[in-house]
Amino acid sequence: MTLSLDFFRSSIGKKIIMAITGFIWFGFVIVHMVGNLQVFQGPEKLNTYAKFLKDLGPLLWVARIGLIVAFFGHVCTAILLKVENTKARPVSYAKGSTIQASVASRTMAYSGLLLLTFLVYHLAHFTLGFTNPDHYTHEYILKNGDVVHDVYAMVILGFQDPVIAGSYILFMVFLALHFSHALGSMFQTLGILAPKHNPTIQKLSTGLGLIIFLGNCSMPISILLGYVR
Repeated sequence: MTLSLDFFRSSIGKKIIMAITGFIWFGFVIVHMVGNLQVFQGPEKLNTYAKFLKDLGPLLWVARIGLIVAFFGHVCTAILLKVENTKARPVSYAKGSTIQASVASRTMAYSGLLLLTFLVYHLAHFTLGFTNPDHYTHEYILKNGDVVHDVYAMVILGFQDPVIAGSYILFMVFLALHFSHALGSMFQTLGILAPKHNPTIQKLSTGLGLIIFLGNCSMPISILLGYVR
C-alpha cells in the first residue's frame, strides 16, 4: 500500500493519473459530440437519443460521477505537477525553447482553466437550465407517444443567440488545442509507443483535435446561420 501511494505521489505517478483521466474525458467528448451531431437529423432523432440517456437511470449517474472524479483528479494533478515544476525550476530560462513547444503545449494551463469555466457554464446552460430557463421548458411528443423534454428546441434556441454560439465556438478552439497536445503527451507518458513514433502521434493528436473542433462548431454555426432550425 505504501509503495503504491509513493508511486502515485511521484512525478511519473501523477503524469499517469493525468494521462488516464485525460483519456476518459477525451472518450466522453467524442461520444458526446457524436450524440449531439444528431441535431442535424431533426428533433425526433435527438430527443429519442436524449430519452435513451435519461432512461439509463442509475447507470447514467455512475457515468456522471466517474466523469466528475476523473475531471477533478485531472485538474488537481495538473496543479500539483505545475507547482512541482515551478519549485524545481524557480528561475525561467533566459531564452525559451520553441522548437518542441507548440502553441497547444504552451497554453495547456490556460486552456485547462478556460475549459473548467466552460464546463460549469455548459452544465448550467444545457443540463440544469439555470442560465436560460426559457430554453429548458419545452416538451416534445415522440412518434411512440412519449412526452419528453425537448432537447432539440433547447439547442436551437441556445445557439440562435450569437453571444452563446460565439462563446461555444471560442471554447472549442481551446478544447481542440488542449486535446491536440494532451493526446500526444498521454501516449508518451504511458510508453505505449516508441519515441520514434512521436511525430506520427502528434499528427494524429492534431488531427483528432481538429475533428473535435469542426464537429462541435458545426452545430452552433449551422444553427446561427439558419441551416438548422
